[in-house]
Amino acid sequence: MAAMKSTLSDAARQVAANALQNTLVDLLGLSLIGKQIHWNVVGSRFRSVHLQLDELVTEVREAADQVAERAATLGVPPDGCPATIASAIALPVPQADWVRDDEAIEIVTEALHIAATRLRKRIEATENSDPVTQDLLISVTAELEKQHWMFASGHAAHAQ
Repeated sequence: MAAMKSTLSDAARQVAANALQNTLVDLLGLSLIGKQIHWNVVGSRFRSVHLQLDELVTEVREAADQVAERAATLGVPPDGCPATIASAIALPVPQADWVRDDEAIEIVTEALHIAATRLRKRIEATENSDPVTQDLLISVTAELEKQHWMFASGHAAHAQ
């Protein structure tokens, strides 16, 4: 039962709902990955990686809120329950241990790459069904790609 009557057809709403739910899982997964590494990063670049991870977590949590609110607006209850995230996450996750700064950057860079790639597919899927959701997904993708660039650039510069 929808809490709100959607302006979308049932079929269009389902496409948007799937895109939004999968994006919510990716974003909440990224925030958990970011915090796990943030608490456990070690190495000569500890401080800069630690602070950069805080920026990432802030950005993805804000984006997750926007995505969840869009789903609710369409009358679809967003599911950010821990069990849902744990069972559905499709991103590389760190071990529950200390993480060297280089490894931390590699994990986060790969996770951002995967999440942004998955988002681009959702952008295509929502093009005809819900341009408003598509617009939101485009802005989230832009932010993830910017974060990916920042992490990847720092790693590439250090590797040289």
